[in-house]
Amino acid sequence: MTIYPFTLHLGPLPITGYGLMMMVSFFMAMWSIQVDLKSRGMNEDYAADIIFAAVIGGIIGAKLWYVLFSGEWDSLFRRGGFVWYGGFLGGVVAVLLNGWRKGVPARWTCELTATAVPLGHALGRVGCFLVNDDYGIPSTLPWAMKFPEGLPPTTVANLEQMHVTFPPGTNPAEVIAVHPTQLYETALLLLVFWWLWRRRDHRHGTGWLFGMYLVLGGAERFLVEFVRAKDDRVFGPLSLAQLTSVGLILMGVYLLRRWREPVTALVTAALQRPTEKTAAAAPGKR
Repeated sequence: MTIYPFTLHLGPLPITGYGLMMMVSFFMAMWSIQVDLKSRGMNEDYAADIIFAAVIGGIIGAKLWYVLFSGEWDSLFRRGGFVWYGGFLGGVVAVLLNGWRKGVPARWTCELTATAVPLGHALGRVGCFLVNDDYGIPSTLPWAMKFPEGLPPTTVANLEQMHVTFPPGTNPAEVIAVHPTQLYETALLLLVFWWLWRRRDHRHGTGWLFGMYLVLGGAERFLVEFVRAKDDRVFGPLSLAQLTSVGLILMGVYLLRRWREPVTALVTAALQRPTEKTAAAAPGKR
Protein backbone atom coordinates (compact mmCIF):
# COMPACT_ATOMS: atom_id res chain seq x y z
CA MET A 1 0.00 0.00 0.00
CA THR A 2 1.42 3.38 -1.04
CA ILE A 3 0.39 6.53 0.84
CA TYR A 4 0.98 10.15 -0.17
CA PRO A 5 0.73 13.31 1.95
CA PHE A 6 -2.66 14.99 2.30
CA THR A 7 -2.75 18.74 1.62
CA LEU A 8 -5.61 21.19 1.09
CA HIS A 9 -5.05 24.31 -1.01
CA LEU A 10 -7.07 27.41 -0.20
CA GLY A 11 -5.84 29.64 -2.98
CA PRO A 12 -2.10 30.16 -2.39
CA LEU A 13 -2.37 28.85 1.20
CA PRO A 14 -1.55 25.14 1.70
CA ILE A 15 -3.09 23.41 4.72
CA THR A 16 -1.39 20.15 5.61
CA GLY A 17 -3.12 17.19 7.18
CA TYR A 18 -0.97 17.70 10.25
CA GLY A 19 -2.09 21.29 10.76
CA LEU A 20 -5.71 20.31 10.18
CA MET A 21 -5.62 17.45 12.69
CA MET A 22 -3.77 19.56 15.25
CA MET A 23 -6.68 22.00 15.17
CA VAL A 24 -9.18 19.15 15.44
CA SER A 25 -7.25 17.58 18.33
CA PHE A 26 -7.30 20.77 20.40
CA PHE A 27 -11.01 21.34 19.74
CA MET A 28 -11.87 17.76 20.70
CA ALA A 29 -9.70 17.96 23.82
CA MET A 30 -11.55 21.14 24.82
CA TRP A 31 -14.87 19.43 24.18
CA SER A 32 -13.97 16.51 26.45
CA ILE A 33 -12.96 18.89 29.25
CA GLN A 34 -16.18 20.88 28.84
CA VAL A 35 -18.27 17.71 29.07
CA ASP A 36 -16.36 16.66 32.17
CA LEU A 37 -16.78 20.07 33.81
CA LYS A 38 -20.49 20.11 33.01
CA SER A 39 -21.01 16.63 34.49
CA ARG A 40 -19.30 17.81 37.69
CA GLY A 41 -21.40 20.99 37.86
CA MET A 42 -18.37 23.23 37.29
CA ASN A 43 -17.62 26.26 35.14
CA GLU A 44 -17.13 25.07 31.56
CA ASP A 45 -15.18 28.21 30.64
CA TYR A 46 -12.10 26.75 32.32
CA ALA A 47 -11.77 24.32 29.37
CA ALA A 48 -10.89 27.17 27.01
CA ASP A 49 -8.30 28.48 29.48
CA ILE A 50 -6.67 25.05 29.63
CA ILE A 51 -6.53 24.62 25.85
CA PHE A 52 -5.18 28.12 25.22
CA ALA A 53 -2.34 27.52 27.68
CA ALA A 54 -1.73 24.04 26.24
CA VAL A 55 -1.43 25.41 22.69
CA ILE A 56 1.12 28.08 23.66
CA GLY A 57 3.13 25.89 26.03
CA GLY A 58 2.90 22.86 23.76
CA ILE A 59 4.25 24.63 20.70
CA ILE A 60 7.12 26.21 22.63
CA GLY A 61 7.98 22.96 24.43
CA ALA A 62 7.82 20.82 21.28
CA LYS A 63 10.09 23.18 19.38
CA LEU A 64 12.62 23.62 22.20
CA TRP A 65 12.84 19.85 22.81
CA TYR A 66 13.65 19.27 19.15
CA VAL A 67 16.24 22.04 19.05
CA LEU A 68 17.97 20.99 22.28
CA PHE A 69 18.37 17.35 21.26
CA SER A 70 19.01 17.85 17.55
CA GLY A 71 21.22 20.91 17.71
CA GLU A 72 19.40 22.36 14.68
CA TRP A 73 18.88 25.90 15.96
CA ASP A 74 17.68 27.11 12.56
CA SER A 75 14.62 24.87 13.01
CA LEU A 76 13.26 27.50 15.39
CA PHE A 77 12.14 29.35 12.29
CA ARG A 78 10.89 26.34 10.30
CA ARG A 79 7.39 24.90 10.21
CA GLY A 80 8.64 21.43 11.13
CA GLY A 81 10.70 20.23 14.05
CA PHE A 82 8.19 19.41 16.80
CA VAL A 83 8.47 16.58 19.32
CA TRP A 84 5.48 15.16 21.21
CA TYR A 85 7.13 14.78 24.61
CA GLY A 86 8.52 18.30 24.45
CA GLY A 87 5.06 19.57 23.61
CA PHE A 88 3.51 17.51 26.41
CA LEU A 89 5.92 18.77 29.06
CA GLY A 90 5.67 22.36 27.82
CA GLY A 91 1.90 22.10 27.80
CA VAL A 92 1.80 20.68 31.33
CA VAL A 93 3.92 23.54 32.66
CA ALA A 94 1.82 26.19 30.89
CA VAL A 95 -1.51 24.66 31.94
CA LEU A 96 -0.45 24.30 35.59
CA LEU A 97 0.90 27.85 35.67
CA ASN A 98 -2.34 29.15 34.19
CA GLY A 99 -4.31 27.18 36.79
CA TRP A 100 -2.11 28.59 39.56
CA ARG A 101 -2.74 32.11 38.20
CA LYS A 102 -6.49 31.51 38.38
CA GLY A 103 -6.30 29.86 41.80
CA VAL A 104 -7.20 26.35 40.59
CA PRO A 105 -5.50 23.53 42.55
CA ALA A 106 -3.07 21.54 40.41
CA ARG A 107 -4.90 18.35 41.37
CA TRP A 108 -8.10 19.57 39.72
CA THR A 109 -6.26 20.65 36.58
CA CYS A 110 -4.61 17.22 36.36
CA GLU A 111 -7.93 15.45 36.90
CA LEU A 112 -9.72 17.44 34.21
CA THR A 113 -7.01 16.96 31.56
CA ALA A 114 -6.42 13.24 32.12
CA THR A 115 -8.83 12.15 29.38
CA ALA A 116 -8.28 15.13 27.07
CA VAL A 117 -4.56 14.47 26.58
CA PRO A 118 -4.82 10.95 25.09
CA LEU A 119 -7.78 12.02 22.93
CA GLY A 120 -5.89 14.99 21.52
CA HIS A 121 -2.72 12.95 21.11
CA ALA A 122 -4.57 10.22 19.22
CA LEU A 123 -5.99 12.71 16.73
CA GLY A 124 -2.62 14.43 16.42
CA ARG A 125 -1.09 11.12 15.37
CA VAL A 126 -3.59 10.98 12.52
CA GLY A 127 -2.02 14.24 11.40
CA CYS A 128 1.41 12.63 11.47
CA PHE A 129 0.05 9.87 9.26
CA LEU A 130 -1.44 12.38 6.81
CA VAL A 131 1.95 14.03 6.31
CA ASN A 132 3.71 10.63 6.24
CA ASP A 133 5.88 11.30 9.30
CA ASP A 134 6.82 9.23 12.39
CA TYR A 135 6.51 5.86 10.64
CA GLY A 136 8.01 2.53 11.66
CA ILE A 137 10.65 0.05 10.62
CA PRO A 138 10.28 -2.18 7.52
CA SER A 139 7.45 -4.70 7.64
CA THR A 140 5.93 -7.41 5.44
CA LEU A 141 2.56 -7.35 7.21
CA PRO A 142 -0.52 -6.89 4.97
CA TRP A 143 -1.09 -3.36 6.34
CA ALA A 144 2.51 -2.18 5.89
CA MET A 145 2.71 1.09 3.95
CA LYS A 146 5.14 2.88 1.66
CA PHE A 147 5.63 6.64 2.00
CA PRO A 148 7.49 7.74 -1.16
CA GLU A 149 6.98 11.42 -0.25
CA GLY A 150 7.26 11.04 3.50
CA LEU A 151 9.23 13.11 5.99
CA PRO A 152 11.61 11.69 4.92
CA PRO A 153 10.57 9.15 2.24
CA THR A 154 10.82 5.50 3.31
CA THR A 155 13.76 4.72 1.05
CA VAL A 156 16.55 2.31 1.93
CA ALA A 157 19.01 5.21 2.24
CA ASN A 158 16.82 7.12 4.68
CA LEU A 159 15.96 4.06 6.75
CA GLU A 160 19.63 3.15 7.05
CA GLN A 161 20.19 6.52 8.73
CA MET A 162 17.62 5.37 11.29
CA HIS A 163 19.68 2.29 12.19
CA VAL A 164 17.78 -0.09 9.87
CA THR A 165 20.06 -2.62 8.14
CA PHE A 166 19.57 -4.07 4.66
CA PRO A 167 21.42 -6.78 2.69
CA PRO A 168 24.49 -5.56 0.81
CA GLY A 169 23.69 -4.29 -2.66
CA THR A 170 20.15 -3.15 -1.85
CA ASN A 171 19.14 -0.22 -4.02
CA PRO A 172 19.34 2.87 -1.77
CA ALA A 173 16.54 4.57 -3.73
CA GLU A 174 14.08 1.68 -3.26
CA VAL A 175 10.94 2.64 -1.35
CA ILE A 176 10.25 0.21 1.49
CA ALA A 177 6.97 -0.71 3.20
CA VAL A 178 7.02 0.08 6.94
CA HIS A 179 4.85 -0.21 10.03
CA PRO A 180 2.23 2.60 10.15
CA THR A 181 3.15 3.35 13.76
CA GLN A 182 1.15 6.58 13.67
CA LEU A 183 -2.03 4.50 13.35
CA TYR A 184 -0.85 2.07 16.03
CA GLU A 185 -0.57 4.96 18.44
CA THR A 186 -3.93 6.38 17.40
CA ALA A 187 -5.64 3.07 18.15
CA LEU A 188 -3.87 2.56 21.48
CA LEU A 189 -4.43 6.14 22.64
CA LEU A 190 -8.12 5.99 21.80
CA LEU A 191 -8.28 2.84 23.89
CA VAL A 192 -6.56 4.69 26.76
CA PHE A 193 -9.02 7.58 26.35
CA TRP A 194 -12.01 5.23 26.42
CA TRP A 195 -10.73 3.40 29.52
CA LEU A 196 -10.07 6.64 31.43
CA TRP A 197 -13.32 8.26 30.30
CA ARG A 198 -15.34 5.43 31.85
CA ARG A 199 -13.53 5.97 35.16
CA ARG A 200 -14.09 9.67 35.66
CA ASP A 201 -16.27 8.92 38.70
CA HIS A 202 -13.53 6.94 40.46
CA ARG A 203 -13.47 7.00 44.25
CA HIS A 204 -9.82 7.93 44.62
CA GLY A 205 -8.40 11.37 45.35
CA THR A 206 -8.69 14.21 42.85
CA GLY A 207 -5.85 13.92 40.33
CA TRP A 208 -5.62 10.12 40.52
CA LEU A 209 -6.90 9.83 36.97
CA PHE A 210 -3.92 11.81 35.63
CA GLY A 211 -1.52 9.42 37.32
CA MET A 212 -3.27 6.55 35.56
CA TYR A 213 -2.91 8.37 32.24
CA LEU A 214 0.83 8.78 32.77
CA VAL A 215 1.21 5.04 33.36
CA LEU A 216 -0.93 3.96 30.39
CA GLY A 217 0.26 6.66 28.00
CA GLY A 218 3.90 6.06 28.91
CA ALA A 219 3.53 2.30 28.44
CA GLU A 220 1.86 2.79 25.06
CA ARG A 221 4.69 4.96 23.75
CA PHE A 222 7.38 2.72 25.22
CA LEU A 223 6.03 -0.31 23.35
CA VAL A 224 5.37 1.41 20.01
CA GLU A 225 8.92 2.79 19.97
CA PHE A 226 10.28 -0.72 19.41
CA VAL A 227 8.86 -0.69 15.87
CA ARG A 228 9.49 3.01 15.18
CA ALA A 229 12.19 4.05 12.73
CA LYS A 230 14.37 6.26 14.93
CA ASP A 231 17.81 7.82 14.75
CA ASP A 232 18.06 8.62 18.47
CA ARG A 233 18.72 5.15 19.91
CA VAL A 234 21.71 6.42 21.83
CA PHE A 235 20.95 4.27 24.89
CA GLY A 236 21.47 0.84 23.38
CA PRO A 237 18.18 -0.45 21.96
CA LEU A 238 16.20 2.26 23.75
CA SER A 239 15.28 5.64 22.27
CA LEU A 240 15.12 8.96 24.07
CA ALA A 241 11.32 8.74 23.95
CA GLN A 242 11.41 5.37 25.73
CA LEU A 243 13.54 6.75 28.54
CA THR A 244 11.13 9.66 28.85
CA SER A 245 8.26 7.16 28.91
CA VAL A 246 9.86 5.30 31.80
CA GLY A 247 10.17 8.58 33.70
CA LEU A 248 6.50 9.40 33.13
CA ILE A 249 5.41 5.90 34.17
CA LEU A 250 7.35 6.25 37.43
CA MET A 251 5.80 9.67 38.00
CA GLY A 252 2.38 8.18 37.32
CA VAL A 253 2.94 5.41 39.86
CA TYR A 254 3.99 8.03 42.41
CA LEU A 255 0.82 10.09 41.80
CA LEU A 256 -1.38 6.99 41.97
CA ARG A 257 -0.01 6.21 45.41
CA ARG A 258 -0.03 9.82 46.62
CA TRP A 259 -3.56 10.60 45.42
CA ARG A 260 -5.09 7.22 46.12
CA GLU A 261 -7.11 8.22 49.18
CA PRO A 262 -10.63 9.55 48.40
CA VAL A 263 -10.02 13.23 49.22
CA THR A 264 -11.51 15.87 46.90
CA ALA A 265 -9.51 19.02 46.24
CA LEU A 266 -11.09 22.40 46.99
CA VAL A 267 -13.37 23.74 44.24
CA THR A 268 -12.25 27.36 43.93
CA ALA A 269 -14.08 30.32 42.37
CA ALA A 270 -12.56 29.67 38.94
CA LEU A 271 -14.28 26.27 38.84
CA GLN A 272 -17.65 27.51 40.05
CA ARG A 273 -20.39 28.28 37.59
CA PRO A 274 -21.24 32.00 37.17
CA THR A 275 -24.55 31.64 39.08
CA GLU A 276 -22.74 30.04 42.00
CA LYS A 277 -20.16 32.84 42.04
CA THR A 278 -22.96 35.43 42.21
CA ALA A 279 -24.67 33.59 45.04
CA ALA A 280 -21.39 33.31 46.96
CA ALA A 281 -20.75 37.03 46.54
CA ALA A 282 -24.21 37.91 47.92
CA PRO A 283 -25.09 35.21 50.47
CA GLY A 284 -27.85 37.32 52.04
CA LYS A 285 -29.97 37.41 48.88
CA ARG A 286 -32.53 34.76 48.02
